[in-house]
Amino acid sequence: MCKKQGLVVSLLLMLLWVASDVMGADKSVPQVIVAEVHETDFVDRIEALGTLKANESVLLTVNVTETVTAIHFDDGQRVDRGEVLVEMTSSEEHALLEEARANLDEAKRQYRRVKRLQSQGIEAQSLLDQRLREMDTARARLSAIESRLADRLIKAPFSGVLGLRDISIGALVETGDTITSLDDDSVMKLEFAVPSTYLTSLHSGLSIRARTRAYADRIFDGEVKVVGSRVDPVNRSVLVRAVIPNPQRILKPGMLMTVELLRDPRRTLLIPESALMPKGNEQFVFRVSGDKNLVDKRQVVIGSRRPGEVEVTQGLAAGDLVITHGTDKAREGQSVRIKGRESSGMPISELLKPSEKESLQGGT
Repeated sequence: MCKKQGLVVSLLLMLLWVASDVMGADKSVPQVIVAEVHETDFVDRIEALGTLKANESVLLTVNVTETVTAIHFDDGQRVDRGEVLVEMTSSEEHALLEEARANLDEAKRQYRRVKRLQSQGIEAQSLLDQRLREMDTARARLSAIESRLADRLIKAPFSGVLGLRDISIGALVETGDTITSLDDDSVMKLEFAVPSTYLTSLHSGLSIRARTRAYADRIFDGEVKVVGSRVDPVNRSVLVRAVIPNPQRILKPGMLMTVELLRDPRRTLLIPESALMPKGNEQFVFRVSGDKNLVDKRQVVIGSRRPGEVEVTQGLAAGDLVITHGTDKAREGQSVRIKGRESSGMPISELLKPSEKESLQGGT
């Protein structure tokens, strides 16, 4: 009886020892967080700072010294091309205009009369030539007076929005005095400098995305219009001009904008930057595969980066699992226990929290 009891005790002790070994082995398996290699659309981004300009911009000035007699616009008003904005004293010019028109009409009548007589052989050809010169002279004088009169009318050279008015009715203005500004803001020009190292990637039609602090929640899309023909010898940059549609007229000349140039659109593989293990000039990752979650070390070739992610051009395939947290505990050829996946959308802080079961075990 005692022998049987001793045998049972020995078997129990052996089972406890095996169980303790198994539990110890489970505790020795490192826990890791992985991410799936995913394929997505990707573009290279070049960042720069730029300043907005109106599509067309001009300071309206006067060409003569005269008194302002009428103003037909208000501050910030939108006007059409050819609209009269300011009138200046022109009584003398109007009188001269009437005189010039009368002289031209008389010269035309005399020419027609002499031409009729010359065709009948009554008048000489020389008299007809003289009447023709008089008619041309009268026409030239009329054009000169009309030009002088036009100088006393300030018109909008193109459609746009006016700035602040700098004159008043009755003011004596001199040649070169500024009346106001006029900007065509239907389309805005954005000028910015790009390092010349990207010169081969710059071309007309390249897409851009721009932001400004005045409208922090909005993105303004545009495209490169022209690339400068010279590289600045001081900072080795090239000037780029892009155009941005402004249908709502909310962008203003002079605004500072941050620019992203979107070049080389493509489909590519991305992994979290935290998965990379650099060694000299080479990059490695730990890949997890198989039912036993075996770890193998893979050398990868990386491309461009974006916040938190890096492009992989060689070494991995879509759907592979790579270790992002726990690489210091993982060893090539060993198994790991996957605690969570970043691709699940759960924040890393939540994935790193111990589970309720683990907390209870730790408490016991």
